[in-house]
Amino acid sequence: MKWKGMRKNRAGKGKKAGEIFLRAILAAAAFMALYPVFFLLAGSLMGNDELLRDLGPVIVGEGGQAAFPLLPSYPTLRHYVEILLDTPEFFVMFWNSVKITAGVLIGQLLVGTMAAWGFAKYDFPGKKALFLLYLVLMLMPFQVLMLSDYLALDKMGLTDSLWGIILPGAFSTFPVFLMYRFFREIPDSLIESAKLDGATDWQLFWHIALPMGSSGIIAAMVLGFLEYWGLIEQPLTFLKEKSLLPLSVFLPDITAADQAGAAFAASVLAFVPAILVFLGGQDYLEQGIMAGAVKE
Repeated sequence: MKWKGMRKNRAGKGKKAGEIFLRAILAAAAFMALYPVFFLLAGSLMGNDELLRDLGPVIVGEGGQAAFPLLPSYPTLRHYVEILLDTPEFFVMFWNSVKITAGVLIGQLLVGTMAAWGFAKYDFPGKKALFLLYLVLMLMPFQVLMLSDYLALDKMGLTDSLWGIILPGAFSTFPVFLMYRFFREIPDSLIESAKLDGATDWQLFWHIALPMGSSGIIAAMVLGFLEYWGLIEQPLTFLKEKSLLPLSVFLPDITAADQAGAAFAASVLAFVPAILVFLGGQDYLEQGIMAGAVKE
């Protein structure tokens, strides 16, 4: 009995040591993943002299080794003041990003929910072929469709307009696929009961589909925000007027040595809305990922 107790204690200690080692590995991996965020915050609080001293080899191509400190030696809010008070272009592009993202999300909410509900609960000729086409389009990257999109938008006179970004995003296929999974989970018996009580198609959509599929809708909206808030390729392709460019395109333009701090501060300000939306919709996002991984 004593020998068995010793073996059990050793096994317990070994298991505890393994858990500690695993947690240490995960903590190190998490720190490595979050280090760019910490450095971004630290860089936004550094003065120009400190940035030039630590990042001179990267910013201006000087010789030597760049340093990446986690804490600024002399913190300052000067760069935030410069961006928020002395850089009107920041607000113009910020509101362009707001307009693009809000327009796309409203369009996806109107078009995507109805399309997903139709695919999930209605039978019509060519349904499988059309849904397969949706899946194929969802898998195609922007680079494959860029030329055809450009020609179509140019024909409609939308190549230098925010609508040229909003309309293709509003008809995106991924939100339809994601919401379709949630709408499929709604019991058919509930829909049949509502029809027997005299519910119309619109009432079914408004009172059953939207409330019961809200998790999928919110997950699609969160993913859509994260995608279109940081959009780069489409604005660079379809927009020529600089005053129409979103904030995601504005950030890479700040590369001069005396503007590095402003670039850090602008990056932080652009990052804040995305992280707030992500944290607010994290639970719904996890449900959406799980639903998207389920095979029928």
